Amino acid sequence: MKIVTYNVNGLRQRVSQFGSLLKLLNSFDADIICIQETKLRRQELSADLAIADGYESFFSCTRTSDKGRTGYSGVATFCRVKSAFSSVEAALPIAAEEGFTGLLGCSRKDEAASAVAEGLVEFSREELLKVDSEGRCIITDHGHFVLFNLYGPRAGDGDSERIQFKLNFFKILEKRWESLLCRGRRIFVVGDLNIAPSAIDRCEAGPDFEKNEFRTWFRSMLVESGGHFFDVFRAKNPNRREAFTCWPSNTGAEQFNYGTRIDHILCAGPCLHEEHDVEGHNLVTCHVKECAILTEYKRWKPGSATRWKGGWNIKLEGSDHAPVYTCLREIPDVSEHSTPSLAARYLPMVHGLQQTLVSVLMRRQATKQVKSDVVSSSFPDESIISGGCSHVKRSIANCDVNGTDISCRSLDQDSRNPILKVVGHSEDFKEEAACSTTIVFNEEYARPLPNKRTSKRARKSQQLSLRSFFQKSQNLDDGIENSTNDISTSQTGVLNSNNQSQEAPVMDDNRCGTMQNDTNGISSSQGQEEPDRPCSPTQNNTNGNASSQGQEEQDGSRYLEKQKKSDALLEWQRIQQLMQNSIPLCKGHREPCVSRVVKKPGPNFGHRFFVCARAEGPSSNPEANCGYFRWASTKSRPK
Repeated sequence: MKIVTYNVNGLRQRVSQFGSLLKLLNSFDADIICIQETKLRRQELSADLAIADGYESFFSCTRTSDKGRTGYSGVATFCRVKSAFSSVEAALPIAAEEGFTGLLGCSRKDEAASAVAEGLVEFSREELLKVDSEGRCIITDHGHFVLFNLYGPRAGDGDSERIQFKLNFFKILEKRWESLLCRGRRIFVVGDLNIAPSAIDRCEAGPDFEKNEFRTWFRSMLVESGGHFFDVFRAKNPNRREAFTCWPSNTGAEQFNYGTRIDHILCAGPCLHEEHDVEGHNLVTCHVKECAILTEYKRWKPGSATRWKGGWNIKLEGSDHAPVYTCLREIPDVSEHSTPSLAARYLPMVHGLQQTLVSVLMRRQATKQVKSDVVSSSFPDESIISGGCSHVKRSIANCDVNGTDISCRSLDQDSRNPILKVVGHSEDFKEEAACSTTIVFNEEYARPLPNKRTSKRARKSQQLSLRSFFQKSQNLDDGIENSTNDISTSQTGVLNSNNQSQEAPVMDDNRCGTMQNDTNGISSSQGQEEPDRPCSPTQNNTNGNASSQGQEEQDGSRYLEKQKKSDALLEWQRIQQLMQNSIPLCKGHREPCVSRVVKKPGPNFGHRFFVCARAEGPSSNPEANCGYFRWASTKSRPK
């Protein structure tokens, strides 16, 4: 059996990277895949992120509404199975539980579920719910062992609230482990614990590195310190250095393998042999074949000549963590069992809400009947069509439907702007819609729908240029707008409802010296103008002038658009030049620095500073970051 743990830093991004969830899971060639930091809320779970052919999945998502914690953390366990409904495979769990306090529910059906919270009576219900509210644990019982998939909290220096949360998290977790071990169960703990236990697990660890309270707690849990757990990777690779699983993504530390080992696989309990009390028998010695880090999942490509210089110069994909795996041997099958009820396949947001067959058929029948009646009708002013047990009433008086494509929308659509107004004579539409439905045409909506492409172009044309942000806007189109109004006015001809008379066009005095609004000279029978009218040439050439002026307007618009783009380009080049001149050179390499902003809450939050653009690495390596630092301005420096 192969078990993999991987902090994906966003499950949606990793699925997109590999093309599908199935391809991502198959890339590990493992039986159990434990994923951390899915960054999914429960309502965001969907089939493409939770269901893969040949796998059963179990999710825990954040439940807290605290600021900055929504859509955060989250864990998932994927188990590869041949038959999910009836199986003897140990990879398919016989039970599953969300969280580790026993308060979020589990799939157990025996009395052992009451022992979940054993030993946790010293903690209040509020404390237990709080540590389980961030979606940090999924427990699966595989018969021969219990598997904890964990994402440990992170607590920065000086953040007393998160430090206390992390202390409570591991304190309660330890009580749960002790309860299981007292019952003779075997435990595997995998995941990102956010703890590097020893100096060997951290690049250039300082002298006080191991004095941290969380590292002290971690080492106290290990067998060499009198605890119950084996650090499986260190048990199989006791002297391996620079074996890291996480690298800061914002400093390019992967390039020089400047990282830390915080992703772990731990195990505790007796081995599976009957003579497990014999000296030298334990889980690691008897059942762990190997444990290693899958370095090919790192984003930095070894051997590449490209350097960091403040940003990825080649496209590098993947998480800021590397997967860790272990291979177990001599793990027998378990008794026949089915998939636990906590599986994602049973979640409504993944599987979908079930509908009765009758309601689906009745809905389709009613919709088809209404559509066929509406399309086949010749649209009289008042007509009642009876078909079977359906009565359809249409009222389209004073509505011009010539050349208008009127289609019947779905009856389930939003009723705020309906083309068809549906009034049901029965409250249960699913069963009686086909027998009692009144449909009234609304003349207000019997019009062609707007062209999406046209509205898109209109929105796009309203986008502001960069130059408009640096100078006061000027109305450059006044002249064009005035000429457009004149043209449109001179071209307007109004026909009355009987189409029997024609009015003379009204023109501006500036365009015709003598305007004659008298219509006595126009023959009503022949519709001809007097040949000696002074303004007749202007009136006869109205169409030609309008077309030529329209062309001038279009050319003017193109010129203005081109001018705006040119101005924006020049403005952007000027800004880039100013920025380039203000960037200092680092002292170690005499290269331009990169600008960063303080994101940590405190007196310097939001202040800008400059640092060396090289990738972070060992101080002994001259190619690595030289450690240069400077505030962007004197105003930004702390007082």
